[in-house]
Amino acid sequence: MNNKFKPYVPPESSMKEISFKAIFLGIIMAIVLGAANAYLGLLVGMTVAATFPAAVIAMAVLRPFKGTILEENLARTTGAVGEALAAGAIFTIPAFLLTRPAVWDKFDIVKSSLLMLVGGVLGVFFIILVRRTLVQDVELPFPESVACAEMVKAGQKGGTQAAYMFWAMGLGALIEFFTSENGIRIIKPFVRFVFKIPGLSRISYLDADNNLVYKSPAVEGRMFLETPAANAAMTGVGYIIGPKLAALTFSGGVLGWLLLMPILLFIGSKDLGNIASRFFQGDWTSTAVSAYNAQIKPIAVGAMLVGAFYTLFKMRQNLIAGIGRSISDVKKARSGEKVETLRTDRDLPFPSIIIAIIALIIPMFFLYNIFTHNIGSSLVATLVMIIMGLLFAAVAGYLVGIIGSSSNPISGLTLTTLLIAALMMVILGQRGAPGIAAVIGVAAIICCVAGVAGDMIQDWKVGYILGATPWKMQIGGIIGVTAAALTLTFSLQLLHNTMRIGSDALPAPQANLMAMMAQGIVGGEMAWPLVIAGMLLAFGLILIGSPSPMLIAVGMYLPFRATACIFFGGVLKYILDKSVEKKKPTKKGKEIVENIGLLLASGLIAGQAIMGIITAALKGAKIHMPESLNNPWLALVIFFILGFILIYFPYKKMVASGEFESEK
Repeated sequence: MNNKFKPYVPPESSMKEISFKAIFLGIIMAIVLGAANAYLGLLVGMTVAATFPAAVIAMAVLRPFKGTILEENLARTTGAVGEALAAGAIFTIPAFLLTRPAVWDKFDIVKSSLLMLVGGVLGVFFIILVRRTLVQDVELPFPESVACAEMVKAGQKGGTQAAYMFWAMGLGALIEFFTSENGIRIIKPFVRFVFKIPGLSRISYLDADNNLVYKSPAVEGRMFLETPAANAAMTGVGYIIGPKLAALTFSGGVLGWLLLMPILLFIGSKDLGNIASRFFQGDWTSTAVSAYNAQIKPIAVGAMLVGAFYTLFKMRQNLIAGIGRSISDVKKARSGEKVETLRTDRDLPFPSIIIAIIALIIPMFFLYNIFTHNIGSSLVATLVMIIMGLLFAAVAGYLVGIIGSSSNPISGLTLTTLLIAALMMVILGQRGAPGIAAVIGVAAIICCVAGVAGDMIQDWKVGYILGATPWKMQIGGIIGVTAAALTLTFSLQLLHNTMRIGSDALPAPQANLMAMMAQGIVGGEMAWPLVIAGMLLAFGLILIGSPSPMLIAVGMYLPFRATACIFFGGVLKYILDKSVEKKKPTKKGKEIVENIGLLLASGLIAGQAIMGIITAALKGAKIHMPESLNNPWLALVIFFILGFILIYFPYKKMVASGEFESEK
C-alpha cells in the first residue's frame, strides 16, 4: 500500500459501515437508477454515471439518521451499480427482440434476468482480482472518483446541495408528464414535416454543336425537417457531456437527416411517392421516417462498427497495459502472495471468488446449450465468455481509471466479443436463430461485465480515498447487482409494451447494432452495401481527424429531435462556461459551478426517466390520461426554463461564494 497516502477515515478506525439502512437505501437506488438509466439509454443511446447522484441521495437520506460517511459510501456503491448494469443490459438484451425475425417475441424474464445477474456478478468478481493494482496506482487519475470523493468530504462540513438535484428531478418529471404520450400531453415536444421542392434537376443532353437534343422532365424533391425536442433528459445529457461532444453527436444528425435524407428523398421521390400513397395515405412524414430507417440507419450502423474499433485502437496502449496488469495480478493472487491486512486493504477471499466464478459459469453453459441445442457450440460460447470477460473487466477498469466511467467504451468491447462469438458460430456451422441467440447471449454477459467492472472500480476508488473497507463494498456491489438484475427486465418489458423498443420513441441504437451484426454474420442477412458505405464514411472521418466517429454515427442513428436537443444542452454549458470565465473564478469557484450544474442536469435526467417509467406503468395498467392542447408553441417555454436553471443557478452560487478573482 502507498505509505504516503492517508485515507479520510484512518484504517484503524472502527466506524460503522455496513448497516440495514445503508444496504436498504442502496437496493432502492440500484432498482430506481437502473430503471431510469435503462429508459435514458434506450432513448438517446447513452447513460449517465450514477455515482454523483447516488452520493448526493445517500448523503441527503442518511444524514437525518446519523449515517456515517462510510455508510453513505456503502449506500452509494450499492446503488450506483444499478446504472452500470442497465447500460450493459440495454445495449444487448433488447437485441433478442430486434432481429428479423425476432429470436424472442417478448422479453424472457428468466433468461434476461439470468444474463444480467451472471454478467453483473462476474463483473464484480473479475474486477476484484485487479482492484488493488488499479486503485493504488498513483499514475491513474480516476477523475470522476476523485471529484466524487471531494464532494462527499465537502458534504461532511455541512450542506449537501441535494436540494438542487431533488427539485430538478421534480421539474424533469413534470416536463415528461406534460409532454409524454403516456401522460397528459398538453405540450407537443417537437414538430416534424416534409415540404416539397418542385422542378429539380433537369438532365440535358447537347450534341456536338451544342444544340439541345434532350431535356428530362423535372423531378421533384423533398426536405424533411424536425424541431429539437423540448426534453429535460436530453438537455441534461448534452449539458453533462459538454459542448464539444454534444456538437459531435449533433453533427451526425445533421449529416444523416439534413444531408443524406434530402438526397434519398430526391433520388427515390417517384418510388417513395408510390409508397406514400399506397401504404401511408399520402403521409410523406411517415414515409420519410420509414425510408430513413431502411436506407440511412444501416449506413449509421457501419459507421458505428468502425467507430467502435477505432475507439479501441486509440486506446491500444492503455488496453495492452491493462491486459498485462490483469494477468500479473491474477498470477499473484493465485500464488497466494501475502498481502497487507489493513482494514482498508481486505478483499473477499480469493478461493471464495474462484468458487463463485465457477458456480456462475456452469448455468451459463446450460443456457447457451438451450440457445444452440449443441454441446460443442455451447462450450465454445462459454469459453469465449470467460476469456473475454476476464480480459475486458480489467480493460474497462483500467480505462475508467484514466477517463472515468462515463466514457467507458463498453459498446466497443462488447462488439468485439460479438464478432468473435459470431465468427466462431459460423465456423461451427451454428446458423439461424440458435446461433444468433448464442452470440447475443455471450455479448450480453460481456457488456454487463464491462459496465459493472468499470463502475465498481470507480466506486472502490472513492472508497479507497474515504477509507472504506473493500470487502464490504464488494458485498454491497453484489447486492446492488442482484437487486437490479431481478427487477430490470420488468422495466424493459413495460417500456417495450407501451413504447416499443426499436421504434422512433425508443431507438435503442446499440441494441439495434448488436442485432444487425449478429443476424448479418450468423444469419447471412446483412445489408452489406449500405453497411460498407457507412464503414467507408467512418474511415473518411478518421482520415480528416474527426475526434469521435462513434459519436457521429450514434448521432446519425438517433432521431434528429434528440441530437438537436442534446446540442441545445451543450450550448447551454458553453454559455455558462464563457460567462464564468469572465469572472475569473478560483479552483473552488469552478468546482462550485461544475457541481451545481452536474446536480441540476442529473436531476433533470433522473426525474424524466423515473416519470417515464411511471407513465409507462400507467399505460400498461390501461389508465389513459386525457390529452389536451398538444400545443407545440408551449415547448418554447420549456427551452427557456431549462436554459435559465442550468445557467443561472450554477452561476449565482459561484458569485455568492465570492470564489472569483475579481472579488479578491
